[in-house]
Amino acid sequence: MEETQLKLYSYWRSSCSCRVRIALNLKRLKYEYKAVNLVKGEQFSPEFSKLNPLNFVPALVDGDIVVADSFAILMYLEEKYPQHPLLPQDLHKRAINYQVKPFQIKK
Repeated sequence: MEETQLKLYSYWRSSCSCRVRIALNLKRLKYEYKAVNLVKGEQFSPEFSKLNPLNFVPALVDGDIVVADSFAILMYLEEKYPQHPLLPQDLHKRAINYQVKPFQIKK
C-alpha cells in the first residue's frame, strides 16, 4: 500500500504556515512543500482558488481532502496521524493548550 503524499501550500513568511510546518516535522510526516507567494498574489490564481476558495495559506492536501486554516490542519493531523502526538493525553493539560492568551497592550 502506497503512502499518500501530503502537500502543504504555504508561504515562507506566514506564521500560520510555519506552525503547520513545525507540526508536520514534529510528527515526522513527509510532505511536499508548494510555495504560494502572497506578495505576488498567487493565492488568487485560478489553480489555487479551485483548491482553496478561501484564498489563504496554509492549505493541506491529503489525498482527496483539503484542509485550510492552521488550527484546523493541526487538529486534522493530530486525529489522522496520532503518532508523535502534539498534545498531552491528560484532558486538563490538553484544554490548557487550546487556550489562547491575547497579548496585553501596555499603556
